[in-house]
Amino acid sequence: MNVGNNTEKTIIDVVEEFDYSTQNEIYNRSFRKWRKNKNNPFAFNFSVNKKESIFIDGKGFVKNSPAVSECETISRIFFIIGSAMLMWITIENIIGKMIIYLLDVMGVNIHTTFFSTPCYGGSIEIVTTMIIITLLKIYIPALYIHRNMKMPFRVEFMSTMNHPAELISTIAMSLIVCTIISIPDAYSSSVKEIYSYFKNIDTDISVWGQSEYIIYTIFDVIIMSVSTEILFRGAIFSVLRQFGDIFAVIVTSVMSALLTQSFQDMPEALLISIIASVGMLKSGSIFTAFAVNTVFKMYQLTIVIIEANTSENMFFIRNLIMTGIFLVSIIILIILNITKKHKGRRYLAEYISEISMKERIIYSFKSFPFMAVMIVCLISAVIKIIY
Repeated sequence: MNVGNNTEKTIIDVVEEFDYSTQNEIYNRSFRKWRKNKNNPFAFNFSVNKKESIFIDGKGFVKNSPAVSECETISRIFFIIGSAMLMWITIENIIGKMIIYLLDVMGVNIHTTFFSTPCYGGSIEIVTTMIIITLLKIYIPALYIHRNMKMPFRVEFMSTMNHPAELISTIAMSLIVCTIISIPDAYSSSVKEIYSYFKNIDTDISVWGQSEYIIYTIFDVIIMSVSTEILFRGAIFSVLRQFGDIFAVIVTSVMSALLTQSFQDMPEALLISIIASVGMLKSGSIFTAFAVNTVFKMYQLTIVIIEANTSENMFFIRNLIMTGIFLVSIIILIILNITKKHKGRRYLAEYISEISMKERIIYSFKSFPFMAVMIVCLISAVIKIIY
């Protein structure tokens, strides 16, 4: 909607005036059809003749405002998004703990405390329980959003790889960011709790000889990466991009960061989410977001495995690999930029309305229960530091 240029226009139609030039026509046609559904309270489909007024009992003749309609739609959307986030943290922090507690009472070899993140017990029990809880916290909110937004899969998931070169470019960029954000952790003794558990479970057995370790690695690197992107870069991103792609990138990235509920993980989650979102828009496919998250997890796992090596050459090998990945990724980006056929191609849908971007973000984040969930995530991050 380009309300800023509507001073001489008689008809305002936010659906038709949206910038659809960044995606393919099949996707745009489905997106436009979803937005035109007058019975969909989550689609911003405001249209009005500026010369006409509507009579409302008790108010008389009034003119519809696109700004008011936009705020109402945003409020409804963020109620659903906030509720979905609440489901995530409730399953992770309360229901998950209750499941472990019940299993412990039933004699299953798995234990935890309410304020501690790690689990203790048998490797099979830990891996199985963690996988189940993780799938529940991701797919229950995803199904809840999908059911409420009533968005067809063709719109919910960008599936056409319009520019394959952007996929490679985005992966290279993600590797550069992975190297940068790994530098602080590379010189600390901290590793992921689950991998640390497997590393120390039996010093006489190779980590890779434990089938549970391999199963969890496959789940964490591939299944969890794809699942989280289905949630964030699926229906949530698609319903938010009707207010502009930049708005959708900011909100989904902040969500990804907050739901880590860890001040240490928030910066990397924010950066990786931004790269995944922009890469998806540039390439045209959510597969790019899958690839970014998978590469990020593989990079983390590689560093953990290298640091598990107690030899004196560990620091040299780790730094050499990190430097090599960083330099190769930069070279790939330079080559792709030089050989790019569509220089200057726009990939972010523009959106200008009576509400500025800053005002729209502030209004969205102040919406209930989104704001309450943000506060809970920050409190949870503080608790993790204390305990």
